[in-house]
Amino acid sequence: MSTDGTTKLLGEIDAYVEELFVPPDEALEAALRDSRQAGLPEINVSANEGRLLQLFAELVGARRILEIGTLGGYSAIHFARALPDGGTLISLELEERHAEVARANLERAGLKERVEVRVGDARELLAAMVENGEGPFDLIFIDADKEGYPEYLEWSLRLSRPGTLLLADNTVRGGAVLDPQDGSAQATREFNERVAHDPGLSGIVLPLIRERIDGITIARVRDA
Repeated sequence: MSTDGTTKLLGEIDAYVEELFVPPDEALEAALRDSRQAGLPEINVSANEGRLLQLFAELVGARRILEIGTLGGYSAIHFARALPDGGTLISLELEERHAEVARANLERAGLKERVEVRVGDARELLAAMVENGEGPFDLIFIDADKEGYPEYLEWSLRLSRPGTLLLADNTVRGGAVLDPQDGSAQATREFNERVAHDPGLSGIVLPLIRERIDGITIARVRDA
């Protein structure tokens, strides 16, 4: 099959899955629309991946979730919907403008009370969380600057417990991790290798279909 034919097929498969499992959702569609109108970069997870993230949270029965990278709150809505009564999501965002949009989107979705969006450099926020003993979390999702992924992994492990599920987005990068030519691809490759070689983790990279092939790294902190 030609490259154009393969790309077309991947798009059709993605659309097929979305039609089956992701019904129209006013709150999510509004979140995307308002994020776009506010000038936020259109780099949110896809509709199918959002459903996958929510399913992961439901499967592990997550009560406390940490998200590194909020953007407009699209993925946060999925996670917050998976939380039981009394559950909490803490989402870290570098840009105050992004955080404002995310908070508004979460409030419209009726999830404001479940989510705390903190603004600042993720490394500093994570260090403070460790220092203040805010862990452990049941699920941690990394979706921020790719150069920071190896460091975010180290902080995430310090906020985990046996059984914590670690997820990281954009870890195939259209195949760029196979032969990294820039800092983002190199850091992502390093992140995947650390997950693969850490004896305290059991993980895999799952390829995902969107406009191109990307992937999500999935790891579980092993029991002691």
